[in-house]
Amino acid sequence: MIHRLVLACAAVLALSSPSFAQAPAVPLPPAPIYEVDANWPKPLPNNWGIGQAAGVAVDGRDHIWVIHRPRSMTEDERGAVLTPPRSECCVPAPSVIEFDPDGNVVQAWGGPGYHPSWPANEHGIYVDASDHVWIGGNGPNDHVLLKFTRDGRFVMQIGVTGQTAGSNDQTRLGRPADIEVDVATNEAFVADGYLNRRVIVFNATTGAYLRHWGAYGRAPPPDAPLPAYVAGQAPSQSFANPVHCVRLARDGMVYICDRANDRIQVFRRDGSFVREIFVATNTLGSGSVWDIEFGPDPAQTVLLAADGSNNTVWLLARQAGEIIGRFGRSGRNAGEFHWVHNMASDSRGNIFTTEVDTGKRAQRFRLVSPLPR
Repeated sequence: MIHRLVLACAAVLALSSPSFAQAPAVPLPPAPIYEVDANWPKPLPNNWGIGQAAGVAVDGRDHIWVIHRPRSMTEDERGAVLTPPRSECCVPAPSVIEFDPDGNVVQAWGGPGYHPSWPANEHGIYVDASDHVWIGGNGPNDHVLLKFTRDGRFVMQIGVTGQTAGSNDQTRLGRPADIEVDVATNEAFVADGYLNRRVIVFNATTGAYLRHWGAYGRAPPPDAPLPAYVAGQAPSQSFANPVHCVRLARDGMVYICDRANDRIQVFRRDGSFVREIFVATNTLGSGSVWDIEFGPDPAQTVLLAADGSNNTVWLLARQAGEIIGRFGRSGRNAGEFHWVHNMASDSRGNIFTTEVDTGKRAQRFRLVSPLPR
């Protein structure tokens, strides 16, 4: 069963405050149209169930990787492993699950005890061009990034479990949320994240520190508590917690989710500030920009922003920073969201989403409109 999800641009603009970007010099691109595929993924094997789905990535084969939190499953959700068993279902699946494009499980590995530094609260997953799988965590002592081969063999650790030293330390992390690797330079860009308030860059092979920066490309200020976001006030000069995502565009720009400040900040690869884009700026609490993804056309004309507070995916003209559409709303049915947390796109432009809190699922949204040329 497939449902079509799209709203007109005029309706969206009525719900969201405008971007602070300059007016576009060219007409805005049309909003892409997505349809939810209620049959993706296929039922999990081995009587498996999943907890909070805290990350999704797509590799070069268009295989989809989901990381979830087995420890977030409630007793009734993992009743089959209780002593004595409480119910027929279910058994917590390994934390990392690889799906083929049709939604069949290819393999799964990881989870509590899999590695000495395995995070207490899994957060984020990325598969680089060499098929290495990177994961992070945002538990109280999860101050590491772990790198594995695609079949789950440990390769490298950055950071030290239980050790952190603030947003200007060069070797220790602060509950990192997300990572992406630049193929051209072999640099790993990290949104660091839930405790620190910065972007930090490492050599992706050796883990050596290269550079870091805070909001507007400046050195992060002391990690003192920050006042809560207030709609309509002047933009914060600091990232808020969490710095929730990092994405690298084809034109060399680095896009950062400053979630609780309802904005995306854009930098060059060296950390110099370029501009910022504000999204749904009346959103309080957990903020409006949880993850971002780019459209599949060569110019990446459309920027998608997952909003786990309003439970929608905003569609923006990337260069103008203007909202042109959206899909999804709060709810439990196919195509709706509860705490949409992460997002990834395959080579065809299909979007995959994951949900945390009690959402605990992955969904696929097929791109059914033509790609921009």
